[in-house]
Amino acid sequence: MLGLYLHRESPVHALPAGWKLLALAVSATAAFFVSDLAVLGAALAACVLLFVAARLPLRVAIDQLRPLLPVLLLFFAVQAAFVSWQAGCLMVGRFAVLVLLAGLVTLTTRASDMIDTLERALGVFRPLGVNAGKVSLMLALTIRLIPVLVDLVQEIRMAQRARGVERSPMALLVPLMVKTLRMADNLSDALEARGYDPH
Repeated sequence: MLGLYLHRESPVHALPAGWKLLALAVSATAAFFVSDLAVLGAALAACVLLFVAARLPLRVAIDQLRPLLPVLLLFFAVQAAFVSWQAGCLMVGRFAVLVLLAGLVTLTTRASDMIDTLERALGVFRPLGVNAGKVSLMLALTIRLIPVLVDLVQEIRMAQRARGVERSPMALLVPLMVKTLRMADNLSDALEARGYDPH
C-alpha cells in the first residue's frame, strides 16, 4: 500500500521531511471536515498533480489505492445503504486522499529523514519519560513494513491458489500471522545483535 522511497529530482522531494509530515497531518485533519463533493474532487485532483510534480508515474499513485479497493467499496456500500450515496462518496474520497498523501510522503522522503524529524519533534516529551528514539523507530518501521505485509499476503494467496486451498479469511489469516510473528522475531534479533538501544 504505502510505497518505499523513490529518488527523483523534484520540488516535492526537496521539501524538508518536517514540512511534509506537518502538511500530511494538517491535510488528514482537514479531510474529515470536508462535506462538499466538489471540494473533495479538487483535493483528489491536487493529489494527482502532486504526484506529477514529484515526477512519479500515475501508475504509482494507482498502486497506492489498489490494495484498498475492496475495503473502499465496502465502505461505500454501507454508507450508501444506510445514509446516502453522497455520504459513501465522501467517505471513500476522504480515505483516498489520505492514502495518496501518505503514499506521496513515503515515496518522496527517506526513512532516515523521517526518523530524524520525528525524533526531534518528540524530543519535547522527554521530560515525561517518552523515548523519542524508540517511538520514531517504531513509526518508521510501521511505514516500512506495510508494503512488506502486502507482499506477504500476495505470496500466501499465490501459494494457496497453487495448492487449490479455499481462499477463506481464516485460511489467509493463520499463515499471515505466523509469517508476521516470525519476521518480527527476526527483526528483534537483528536489532539486539547490533546493540540498538536509543536513549
